[in-house]
Amino acid sequence: MLGTQPGDRGERVDDVRPAAGGNGAGVQQDAAMFNPFAPGFFDDPYSHYAVLREQDPVHRTPFDVWILFGYEECNTLLRDQSLSVEMDKALAVNPAMRTQRMSQLEGLFPEVGDARLNRSILFIDPPDHTRLRRLVSSVFTPRRIESLRAMVRSLVDLALDGVEGPGEMDVIADLAFPLPFTVISEMLGMPDSDRDQLRAWSHRAVKLLDPILSDDDARAAVESGMAMYGHCSEVIAWKRKNLADDLLSALITAEDEGDTLSAEELLDTVVLLFIAGHETTVNLIGNGTYRLLGNRSQLERLRDDDSLDRAAIEELLRFDSPVQFSRRITLEEREVGGKVIPAATFVMTCLGSANHDPAEFGPDAGELDLSRPSAGHHLSFGSGIHHCLGAALARLEGQEAIPRLIRRFPRLEAASEKADWNGRIVLRGLDSLPVSL
Repeated sequence: MLGTQPGDRGERVDDVRPAAGGNGAGVQQDAAMFNPFAPGFFDDPYSHYAVLREQDPVHRTPFDVWILFGYEECNTLLRDQSLSVEMDKALAVNPAMRTQRMSQLEGLFPEVGDARLNRSILFIDPPDHTRLRRLVSSVFTPRRIESLRAMVRSLVDLALDGVEGPGEMDVIADLAFPLPFTVISEMLGMPDSDRDQLRAWSHRAVKLLDPILSDDDARAAVESGMAMYGHCSEVIAWKRKNLADDLLSALITAEDEGDTLSAEELLDTVVLLFIAGHETTVNLIGNGTYRLLGNRSQLERLRDDDSLDRAAIEELLRFDSPVQFSRRITLEEREVGGKVIPAATFVMTCLGSANHDPAEFGPDAGELDLSRPSAGHHLSFGSGIHHCLGAALARLEGQEAIPRLIRRFPRLEAASEKADWNGRIVLRGLDSLPVSL
């Protein structure tokens, strides 16, 4: 059976508090500080967030990044178009600004200082963001996504057929990773490649999103990112000669009012879609299954009532979000929650904390309730103009994978007492989830 982490058996995560002077979530009541290195943080970051949300909701970290922990503050900031996601604009406001991350990377890879900035939709502001998102959205429509449902359902069944005999499976290796990886590969029209190698590159590269990382992690992330870019460059060159009815071909030929994607924009967009198209959904399926295993009454509700499928995924997205933080940069001094945040400052919105805020989700926000009416208010896909482009695809894959898994194996139980969290701050997920069938 699962361990007794807060919230796993219906306990209210937000009611868990560290004892004065004890480690609990690693935060003392008289000195709240964001500390992802605190004992037990990855098992239960939500009690850690709760202390900060109550004591210091607009929080300045020791490394001069600010973090917002309340729902209202996070939602407002994410929708504020006066903020930026572009590093070069922050440097224009404050030329002396050099982030800890850039200094670290330049120390390990001097050539990073001369590298061009990423021009995917994740890292650019309007009007370029508006133009690029319109081009990408034209081949990423809700109708096109919904047309994939039969294929996704078939892939889920095929994966479950493959593990039905032995009596045990790893939800991550056998379902949560291969499903979205195969779907985004098929959507893009990627040629057959070494799936395990691409997974390893992607898994290491996204570590760059974390606000803190070691030199070894930074080196591995940069090297993996470079390898991924090299691979996608070769794929794009091949696809230009082999256009077909797929997303990558559509991106190559996409045009709107005379605009097309530049070579750099195309490469950045393909890498983003490929990595984001599976990394976050792996976490959705893994985290969601893990939480259901620890909340048996909710698992049985979903198992017995297929009318809950869509609502359940919204609640699972809220309860243990695959993406815990989203970043913005101030271009001018601004006041948030009575505190003044300087210009050219990184501000992180803690989506995981916002999703557990009782002010938005009620006093039982720390409980898992698959029929929660307000679950769809979650910020797991962000908000505003940078709302996740692949939200509909992630939802569809979650709706097909998790309910079909627990209905195929109604006696499903965790096979390990300790959760194998991946140790990432931003993209929270499990590296493995062994279960008995």
